[in-house]
Amino acid sequence: MCRLFALTSEEPQSPMLAIEALDVMREGQDGSGVGIFMTDLAGPFEELKNQPILSGIFSTAGLRKLDTFMMELGFMTKYKTSIKVPKDPPTGVPKRDIYLIRAYEYPEEWEELSESEIRDRLLLIRLQLRQMGEETGDMIVFSFWPDVIMIKEIGDPLTVGEYLGLDRKDFKARVILAQGRQNTNYAINLYACHPFFIQGVATMTNGENTAFVPIKEFLMSRGFPGYIGYQSDSEVFTHILHYTLFKLGLDIKAYKHIITPLQDQDLENHPSGYFLKRLKHSCRRLIIDGPNVVIGCLPDNTLFMVQDRKKLRPGVVGGKPGFYVFSSEMCALDAIIPDRDKSKDFQPMYIDTAFVGPDRQEVNICRQTEPLHLPH
Repeated sequence: MCRLFALTSEEPQSPMLAIEALDVMREGQDGSGVGIFMTDLAGPFEELKNQPILSGIFSTAGLRKLDTFMMELGFMTKYKTSIKVPKDPPTGVPKRDIYLIRAYEYPEEWEELSESEIRDRLLLIRLQLRQMGEETGDMIVFSFWPDVIMIKEIGDPLTVGEYLGLDRKDFKARVILAQGRQNTNYAINLYACHPFFIQGVATMTNGENTAFVPIKEFLMSRGFPGYIGYQSDSEVFTHILHYTLFKLGLDIKAYKHIITPLQDQDLENHPSGYFLKRLKHSCRRLIIDGPNVVIGCLPDNTLFMVQDRKKLRPGVVGGKPGFYVFSSEMCALDAIIPDRDKSKDFQPMYIDTAFVGPDRQEVNICRQTEPLHLPH
């Protein structure tokens, strides 16, 4: 199994805090890798909220290729941070040339574009860079999006964090997702490392999605260029959420009804039963088969946790106003926020969605038995 940890905090936090929480849960993850997603960034990136940030790993040749490509598109570097690593990596961590985190200025001709056009163009550039890197092996691109930084690497999470110097003062965020990865289903590939991200939506999963193939085929048939990749059976959770928000126009409360719909008999007397029956029918190929627990982040920085119907993977939410944690295990929550009111800790069951909004004042719970508020 993997181990998951996420935080949302009014005060910016270091990604090392999340990595230390993973280390508390080290018995539940094998140290094969770590993935980190950061948004609502602080430090030098706080003044660059609307500028796209490129995160990835590059060889020296790959960086030259990137620079040529981005200059031809009209992107100029606005700010970059250097992750300088020792010449010899620790045991189990691959030797890399460059860990890149670079913010860009948009080309002048993009000034007239709508928000949706900018979103789609950023996606296509990331996909093109990824394809270029896969052809030659000199570029691994995790994200190209405003106010987002992603880092992934093979090796023990704590060792990787210390090696990359992630405890630096200028490298903090108010929302952080981190996963200690146990790779049980596929060969080691950083594109198979959680969290996964697409157009402002990020998720990570502990579990196994045995309905992966029909879900992947349904998503790929939608004609949306971002629904590709799938080196991991968990990446579809991110794309289903994206599909829910941006293609169906629904919200996080509807996500659970798509991935784990209620039984037909339960929908008969449901206050939103008429709609939910049709949603279940039209999205039936997106129904998951677990066990899975999913932690994710929405474009407005809302954090959430859901379980599938089998409810065999651990998950707990707790904290205090201004600082909340979503974790695989209670021990990590205890380590990070020991002074919270523990009576308010919540472990979502199979009909629950637990979420903390961008105001970070409380844990909200919605259940699938409640009415679903539909967009007009």
